[in-house]
Amino acid sequence: MTYAGPLGVIWGWVITSVMTTIIACCLAEICSACWYNWIGLCFGITSIDLGLAQFIAAMINVWQPDVDTSVYMQYGIFVGILIIHGIINSVAVNWSGVMNQGAFFANMLGILLIVVVGLAITRPLASGEFVFTQFYNNSGFDNNGYAFLLVILSSQYTLSGYDSAAHMSEETKDSQKGSPFALLTAVVSNAVSGFIFLIGVVFMVQNYDEQILGENAISPQIVQVFLDGVGGAWTMVFVVFVIISIFFSGSALTLGSSRMVYAFARDGAMPFSKHLHSLNKRTKAPVLAVWFNVLVAGIVGILYMINETAYSSIVSVNTIGSQLSYLVPILLRITTSRKSFQPGPWHLGRFSIPMGVIASLWILFTCGLFIAPTSWPVTPDNMNYAIVPFSFIMILSTGYYLIWGRKWFRGPVREVDGKQVILDENDEVVVENHKTEVEFDEKRADE
Repeated sequence: MTYAGPLGVIWGWVITSVMTTIIACCLAEICSACWYNWIGLCFGITSIDLGLAQFIAAMINVWQPDVDTSVYMQYGIFVGILIIHGIINSVAVNWSGVMNQGAFFANMLGILLIVVVGLAITRPLASGEFVFTQFYNNSGFDNNGYAFLLVILSSQYTLSGYDSAAHMSEETKDSQKGSPFALLTAVVSNAVSGFIFLIGVVFMVQNYDEQILGENAISPQIVQVFLDGVGGAWTMVFVVFVIISIFFSGSALTLGSSRMVYAFARDGAMPFSKHLHSLNKRTKAPVLAVWFNVLVAGIVGILYMINETAYSSIVSVNTIGSQLSYLVPILLRITTSRKSFQPGPWHLGRFSIPMGVIASLWILFTCGLFIAPTSWPVTPDNMNYAIVPFSFIMILSTGYYLIWGRKWFRGPVREVDGKQVILDENDEVVVENHKTEVEFDEKRADE
């Protein structure tokens, strides 16, 4: 709400929801036939769990206003959350489904409680004119249109990560129908519930300058809005539900990212593939892949203690990584595979190409926006550094492939008659006894 006021928050969410639903439809069609992003999910774990640490710190400030919840304290909370998520995703696989279902109902209950109780207790409520039409340009830029576009950053970040349904397809019954349905349901349900939540919260804003822009306002500012509107006791209840929602979101991202690492390692496309491509004998979970993600997310989170804009950069890299991973299959679908693509049970029919073009253009636009400055004047302290870690990762991974990976990597591995093989585009075996990076190392050592 800081960049463009209530109008930007509400209508920016609506626009982003519509465009994200189009992207999800395109991905669901591809997921129904085949498909697979790690940068986005791994940075997503960092950003989600850091956001959770910020809310816990805000909860502490409500309870004990004199406590200094510095970035160092928040990082410590963040590490604790990462460890808990690692433990949760290392246990039996069937626990994950139960927890995700519980998280969904807890999330819906929390939204309902916050909206109903918040609107019932808060007095005075904001006017409809304020909620739906009031625009403030607090970005520092003279261009109001650009200030509005900056709101899309938070909306697009919130509506990302829904592709985890595809990453879990190997553990899903009837995945050609189940995964596309889960993917679309995730987007639509979050778009609708988020819209209801935002309207309720914006109606609770009583003093925009003090609650949203004020230097003494509790961060995140939504906690200050709760505190002024419903008092300390209800604010604690509201924040607990927000914390529960964010906590399980981070756990779900850890789950999806670990499965992606496991799949990449099975294909021999990760460093230490032999170790990361392993299942715990008792829990049947890829435990090493889980803790690999926890370790990387913890290292990335160190940036949060170094620079005040690091969190925004982490959010940007998360969203850019996710968006570009969506772009590649969609772009291939509407170009080189336009005629050869074989639709699965769920498909868009004649709308596939037009929606693919719209989705591709939107992804390119938002990726450009996520590396653009978010404040003016631009200084070393508020500069958007998202392009730096993203470029570093892309250069590192590309160099790894060109120098090393291309010598042994042949393509995705599949299980056929109990053997690991590589299939061509016609599902015919082209390579048996696929050699991974580790096997390649052993062969070179023998020579």
